[in-house]
Amino acid sequence: MKFKLLILVFFLALNSTFSQVDESQTGAWYMYFFSHQFKDSQWGFQGDFQYRDWQGLGDMEQLLLRSGITFSPKDAGVKFTLGYGNVTTGQFGESDETSGESRIYQEALIPQKLGNRFYLTHRFRYEQRFVENQDFRTRYRYNLFLNVPLNSKELSPKAVYLALYNELFINGQMDIGDGREVQLFDRNRTYLGVGYVLNPKIRFQFGWMNQKTNAWGKGQLQFSMHHNI
Repeated sequence: MKFKLLILVFFLALNSTFSQVDESQTGAWYMYFFSHQFKDSQWGFQGDFQYRDWQGLGDMEQLLLRSGITFSPKDAGVKFTLGYGNVTTGQFGESDETSGESRIYQEALIPQKLGNRFYLTHRFRYEQRFVENQDFRTRYRYNLFLNVPLNSKELSPKAVYLALYNELFINGQMDIGDGREVQLFDRNRTYLGVGYVLNPKIRFQFGWMNQKTNAWGKGQLQFSMHHNI
């Protein structure tokens, strides 16, 4: 009986090993970001739609739909957002199983310009997460963006620019239910790309992002459109 149990444990461990994320495989994220400021108003809205794939196309990692209401206090240099996101997450490999998450978030976006060319943006985000088959969770995120125009001093039409960011994720709760725990550090994302300003309302970006969690690290190609509606 003990021998049979050892064999069963061995095959379960072997299957788990083969279903782990392939860190050498480059994935791809396809993203659309939108924002709008109502005329003569401090209010607006913003959001993003993202399709993330483990291998480029054909093995869904995540489908993320997110939007929120924004408020910009006068002469404060900050934009606040209250929003909601719906996330569908797929497993790596041949499995078609998915899990769902509803997410409420609050955000502060602080733009800053250094010198003539360096466009910095600080983003602080606090999330309340309702993940399928897990207890209620929260998460803290800080992202530092940097855009540097290469062929002009402004992010004006026809400008080509260097785009970089680094985002750190910290879990608010370690216990996620049923005796399961996560670590304080959730993940980190580092991105390097290039962008093009088509007109005052539309920008495009293409780049490479490395995402590291406690379990794995993986490179992702990123294709994004940024639309000021």
